[in-house]
Amino acid sequence: MLKKESGRIKRHQSIRKKIFGTSERPRLAIHRSLKNLYAQVIDDMVSRTLFSFSTADKAFVQAKPSKGKVSAAVKLGEFYAPQLIQKGIRKVAFDRGGCLYHGRIKALADSLRKGGVEF
Repeated sequence: MLKKESGRIKRHQSIRKKIFGTSERPRLAIHRSLKNLYAQVIDDMVSRTLFSFSTADKAFVQAKPSKGKVSAAVKLGEFYAPQLIQKGIRKVAFDRGGCLYHGRIKALADSLRKGGVEF
């Protein structure tokens, strides 16, 4: 395993010790790959994914901007925030997955906040 990836995994494990999703405040887990951004809203009490979305979803790909990963992350938050609120998910515990709160991660979080989701 690459040294950079093993460091991210260690950071994620230390974050997961502190962050726990409940039915009132589920955990929003983010995974960033080289091309896409994936997010899951998870209730850890029953180990169940309540909602998931990514930049690779067919519905999102049609509305996605043509340039830039950060702009795609902003559009992802704007696109899925109303759907989260419609499902009754207004408050989440943000799990950045061991990545820095910077770039695509920050852009997604800020656009979800603008859409009405509380962190």
